[in-house]
Amino acid sequence: MQKSLEGHVALITGSVRRIGRATALALARDGAAVVVHARSSMEEAERTAAEIKDAGGRALVHLAEVTNEAAVKSMFDVVLAQFGRIDVLVNNAAVRADTAFTEMSFAEWRSVTGIMLDGAFLCSRAALPHMVARRYGRIINVGGISAHLGVGGRAHVITGKAGLVGLTRALAAEFAAQGITVNCVVPGRI
Repeated sequence: MQKSLEGHVALITGSVRRIGRATALALARDGAAVVVHARSSMEEAERTAAEIKDAGGRALVHLAEVTNEAAVKSMFDVVLAQFGRIDVLVNNAAVRADTAFTEMSFAEWRSVTGIMLDGAFLCSRAALPHMVARRYGRIINVGGISAHLGVGGRAHVITGKAGLVGLTRALAAEFAAQGITVNCVVPGRI
C-alpha cells in the first residue's frame, strides 16, 4: 500500500521536541523524507532522525538559525541537493518564554517574535520558488491558542503567533492559484 506522502520531502523547523518532533515522525510514517531541523540540538536532531530511519524512513539533519538569512538559504540548498525538491514546510520553530511585559527587554521581544515571524518569512520565501515551479506545495504555520485567548507574561509569544495568522492569510491568498496551500494549525493545550 502506497503511503500518502511517498516521494514528498518535508522540512519541519524546530523538529526535535514536542509538536515539531511528533510532526516529523508522523510525516515520515506517511512516507515523506523528513528534514529534521534544530537551531543547536544536534544530539536531539540525530535521535529523531535515527527514529525515522529505524522505522524505514528517510531523514536528513540540519542545524540552522531560522532568523539568519544566509543560514536559511544554505539549509534549503542542502535539502535541494539531497532530495531535489521541497513539498512541505512546517514553520514550527518557536521560543516559549514567560516574562512580565514591563520587565521584557527589547532584545527578548525581538528574539521571540523573530524566531516565529522572521523564521517563517525566511523559510517560506526560500521554499516558495521551488513549490511554485512544480505548482505544488504545502506550508503549515504552527500557531498557538494563546494568540486567540491572551495570557499574561507572554506578549512576545502571543504577538509572534498572531502574526503567523496574518502571514498565513497573505501567503494563502497570493499563492493559491499556483497550487500552494498555506494553513495555520492552532493546537490546543499539549
